[in-house]
Parts: sequence; structure tokens; C-alpha cells
Amino acid sequence: MKDDPIVASVRRAREDLAAKFDYDVHADLRSRESQLGNRLVRHPERRGKAMDASGSGPVPGNERATPTKV
Repeated sequence: MKDDPIVASVRRAREDLAAKFDYDVHADLRSRESQLGNRLVRHPERRGKAMDASGSGPVPGNERATPTKV
């Protein structure tokens, strides 16, 4: 298979960025978050319920079963 110069360029850029942050996937995000400060919006965690794409409600068919008392 012939080497694609665009793919090679993307791979080089990915390698350079990974090396810049010592291959720590989250280090880049943490540094960007610290620069943004209070401009970030933090949403509370939603535990136990998968939301639909609009965030307006649970995904149909993904309700958790509640245990029945015997």
C-alpha cells in the first residue's frame, strides 16, 4: 500500500503533541482548562440515567429495573 502524505502528516502531529505532554492523555486538557478558568461550564454528574441527545430525558428502554420486595 502506498503511504499517504496526509495520513503521515496527521500521525506526525499526533506524535508531536503526545510527546509534548509526556504521553499523558489528559495533561493537555488539564492545561487548557486551567487557562480558561471560570469560562468553563460544569454540569453535575448524572448517575444511573442515560440521557437522550437533547439532555431532556432518559433514553427509552434504558430504565433501571427496581428490585421488588418479596
